[in-house]
Amino acid sequence: MNTTPASTVAELDAATGGAFTAPTLGERAARLRAWLAGDPPAELLRSVYRELAPRDKGAAKIVKERLEELKRARAQEEAAAEWAARAEALLAQARFHLADALAWERDAAKAGAPLSREPLATLRQRLAERIRAVEELTTRVQVEREAAGLLVQRIDLLSTRPIADAEAAHATLAQDVAQWQARAEALSAAPACHDLEPRHVQQLQAARQQVAAVWQAFDAALAQARLARDDAQAALPGVPLWDEEIRALRGEAAPQAEAAVPKAVQALAQAELLPKLEALERELAEGHTKAMVRLAGELRHRVKLHGRHAGAELEARAQAALAKAKELEDWARWRADQLREELLAKAEALTQGEESHRPQGRALQEAIRQLREQWRQVDQGGVPPNQALWKRFDAACNRAHEALQAWREALKAQHEAAQQARRALIEEVRAWTAAHASDEDWKAQLRALHAMAERWRQAGHVGEKVFAELQAQWKEAMAAAHARLEAAQADSVQRRQALIAEAQALAAEPRLRLDAVRALQQRWQEEAQRVPLERRQEQKLWEAFRAAVDAAFARRQAEREQQQAALSAYDAAVLQAAQALEQACAGDDAQAIRAAMEALQRALHETPAGAPAPSAAAMQPTPPTAGTGRPLVARRGDDRPAAGPAGVPAGGRASRAESVASRRGAAERETPRPRLGEAAYRAQRAALQQAEARLRELAARAHGQAVTALLQAWAQRQPDGLPPAAALGRSAATARAAWSRALSEASSADAAAQDEALLRLEIAADLPTPAEQLAARRQLQLQLLTRRHEPGPSETWIQDVARVLAGPYDETRAHRLQAALKVLLRR
Repeated sequence: MNTTPASTVAELDAATGGAFTAPTLGERAARLRAWLAGDPPAELLRSVYRELAPRDKGAAKIVKERLEELKRARAQEEAAAEWAARAEALLAQARFHLADALAWERDAAKAGAPLSREPLATLRQRLAERIRAVEELTTRVQVEREAAGLLVQRIDLLSTRPIADAEAAHATLAQDVAQWQARAEALSAAPACHDLEPRHVQQLQAARQQVAAVWQAFDAALAQARLARDDAQAALPGVPLWDEEIRALRGEAAPQAEAAVPKAVQALAQAELLPKLEALERELAEGHTKAMVRLAGELRHRVKLHGRHAGAELEARAQAALAKAKELEDWARWRADQLREELLAKAEALTQGEESHRPQGRALQEAIRQLREQWRQVDQGGVPPNQALWKRFDAACNRAHEALQAWREALKAQHEAAQQARRALIEEVRAWTAAHASDEDWKAQLRALHAMAERWRQAGHVGEKVFAELQAQWKEAMAAAHARLEAAQADSVQRRQALIAEAQALAAEPRLRLDAVRALQQRWQEEAQRVPLERRQEQKLWEAFRAAVDAAFARRQAEREQQQAALSAYDAAVLQAAQALEQACAGDDAQAIRAAMEALQRALHETPAGAPAPSAAAMQPTPPTAGTGRPLVARRGDDRPAAGPAGVPAGGRASRAESVASRRGAAERETPRPRLGEAAYRAQRAALQQAEARLRELAARAHGQAVTALLQAWAQRQPDGLPPAAALGRSAATARAAWSRALSEASSADAAAQDEALLRLEIAADLPTPAEQLAARRQLQLQLLTRRHEPGPSETWIQDVARVLAGPYDETRAHRLQAALKVLLRR
């Protein structure tokens, strides 16, 4: 195959096996895949893609995917080479840094380096082995350090026991010391020893020196004690207990105590020690560390100078305080390093990890400030600073500050853009004011001013000083733009107040003129449409105007009500029947409610005695005549039940009368009833609605009680406990006998039959099925689809209920049966 990039379509077609001249898209794609299987060079791939992309995007996509694979492979190879070099550098260092090795794998994974492929896989394994070796050696050093402390304690304890006990334990102790020294020597000679942190190496060396010194002193003292016990001329050992024991064997008296310290010297020494000792004890009690370190150093110096002259009690007290201060100081240093490491991790997290999880902008600025402040507080705690951690922490904060600086520059650019936009908007308002100096479309002007004000609010953030300057210019420009509109609004307010005064004058006239009121309302609407006002002010003026008009109509209505104050006998009868129905609704007797409803219907359709019936002429519409002025255009119909039909010409209702003649024949033959008053009409309508709602409520309650009684009868298997047929509804009244037989017989249905019956009931009631029965329901539905000539669940639900009742009672099945019956018994 040609390895040089082709320059013509013919050469490319030949190189790709005829992909360019393929007759179909599918064949072209197949030829390209066959060609790509031979791993053609990247230059040839790019040439093919450039020529093929304008011709066939689908086929070019195959070549593009191969190019992207090569690009990804090349990027991974470069990343692998880079991280392999870093790993080799870590492994080649004279001292292996554990933290850098752990960070290598984490950073390589974040960078997308192929850690599972060679050579990174081998390097990763080598680093892991070195890390494991260093960690294991560190653990062993710490264990041997603790063991050294225990050995020293055993040696010190034996120096307080009799010589015989020390001789008995000497051989075992010597063997343990030798074994420990061998282990310590092995640790020092381990290959990974030079990779340990310096502090661990120093601790191991100090432990070796301490054990060696203590053991040599103990061994020499014990040998001297044996010699002094056997030879009376030998010198006594330096151990106080053994010295007293040998003197007792020799019969010698104990040496006299040293001469007492002069009281003046002792007082002077106590005066030097006691103030510093008390101050240190106070600091220890309060838990302070900064002053504690200084006081402990001063007290330690004075103990060296005056401790032996201050008395044994005060010296012991000072040594105890110094020991406690040393312990707290070590703990404070360890705790401070822990806090510093936590702050270092937080500082490094500001620039590492996913960008969506890192703080940005002011949050990043506040985070850097808080971290530096917390570091400063840790350094001020009285513990010495950790320069190594500080350098890493400062570098991490500086990296985060670079991102913060970029954000500040972007924010500065945004502020400048916002400032330019606001200045341009101010100039736009001034130009708009000059262009609309003679415009009278106040609504359009108000909308334009509102839009510009909204643009000002959303123009972006600027500095406080710049905003104060621009805000003054903006207010000046907007005041000039609003000047003509505010003047027009002031004139409109005066005109509306004049309209309110006219409305009040019309309301005070003895006879209300409707045409004048309508004209006044029309003028108000025209003024409101012409000049818009602030919503609250406009609403206040409108309420004043409407109150004046409403007062006029209220006075007219009051006059009408005074004229029609006395209720007719018909209205009184309807009101009395409505009140009786409301009283019946207060109880739980459905028969009484239905009787009261029938009484109200009779009161509506019967004219009481003594009530004047309207004449037939009054029930017919009066046609307009030539001399009656304005013709009748429309008349408000009355859709209330007791009201007669509105007058309509006979010709216009011919077709409708023919379609409903059979239904309205009886009603037309009845005696015309008087018109029902407003109060009586509303009272009877409210009573009927309340009665219907009460009947529905009682029916639902009776239905629920019937279902509960059915379930109780099933649980107790008592056929007599079944509710009566009337309570079960029309659909299930005939099934009571079958359900009674199912309860009277012994439990014969198995669980599978009950479950299938319940599934059929839930299908019939269109209810959801429990999750564990969904598979069975789907299987049953598939079976029902194949049984075309069999009755469905909605037709056999009565028999399904009987199958459920024939089986044993179960709480879960009872809940499912109850839910299905609530739906099916209402059908």
